[in-house]
Amino acid sequence: MTTRESTRTSTAPAPDAVTVEDLEVRFPVRTGVLRRVTGTARAVDGVSFTVPARGIVTIVGESGSGKTTTGRALVGLSPVAAGRVLIEGRPLAELRADKSLPRAVQIVHQDPYASLNPRMTIGATIREVVRVHRTVPRERAPARAAELLAQVGLAPELADRYPYELSGGQRQRAAIARALAVEPRFIVCDEIVSALDVSVQGQIVNLLKDLCRDGEVSFLFISHDMSVVRHISDRVVVMYGGRVMESGPCAAVFDTPRHPYTHSLLAAVPVPDPRAPAPGAGTRLRAEPPDPTDPPPGCRFQRACAFATDLCRTEPPPSTPVGGTEHHTVACHHHGTPAVRAALTIERTTTS
Repeated sequence: MTTRESTRTSTAPAPDAVTVEDLEVRFPVRTGVLRRVTGTARAVDGVSFTVPARGIVTIVGESGSGKTTTGRALVGLSPVAAGRVLIEGRPLAELRADKSLPRAVQIVHQDPYASLNPRMTIGATIREVVRVHRTVPRERAPARAAELLAQVGLAPELADRYPYELSGGQRQRAAIARALAVEPRFIVCDEIVSALDVSVQGQIVNLLKDLCRDGEVSFLFISHDMSVVRHISDRVVVMYGGRVMESGPCAAVFDTPRHPYTHSLLAAVPVPDPRAPAPGAGTRLRAEPPDPTDPPPGCRFQRACAFATDLCRTEPPPSTPVGGTEHHTVACHHHGTPAVRAALTIERTTTS
């Protein structure tokens, strides 16, 4: 019996697929002809969350929030300046040292051309991955490639086609099949449906949910589309300015959001009914995201928040459990005040 089969039949509780504790990612800022380092950009600054085994966690936020950098750090593509990243209880550095990181985690990019060789057919690309990582005996590589294509819903005849001969949705399915060929336990999906039309988005989202339900793989789904996020997520992590503003079960974050930034994201979702009232002005964004090279003291959202006070401008808000449970947390000094709760409640009612 293989290790994967024995794990499947074990009754012991599985550890979380990924545990992120106080993650920081920083990049040097270089200027001038000599490209000297003149500063540091804090792309991710103290982010913590977990991805449960066989679960789908979504990081959502606008451009510049740090969500893609966080995903890249979890697969070893961005340097970790501080904090810890554990993959099924093992440190990321340990997996990198023994060269087992590619077998543990994979990433599917927004542009499938980033992982598909344009000079190789889809079938040849997947067979190469299977052979390099030796997930099956060499003679079984063609059969395994066919199984993976079928698993992601691609017809067998597409194995002989090149990436440019496929549609956008087909290419993304092929990229997912390539990631699955390594048999990872965790996959980061970075904006993989943002360039697809709505019907294809639904197909890809349903595919990921089926893979999560039927296999042993967990997903970190990165997106800015709140409609897609609500459909796919078990848990949602809302990021702004490199920090987590709110985190919790998908239903709780969408139905009873506690942070003004979460409300501003929900207010931006188009309302199908043209007669519906406009979203309340109290939660609309009033400023651009903070400069990562010179973030403001206190709350990162202070310049865009209608409820900011002097406390917000001087003290970073701690991550506080909502309703006495650690499953739903919010980083806001005033999330429980009557004025803020009333504004958020009105906003939720008008956008439902």
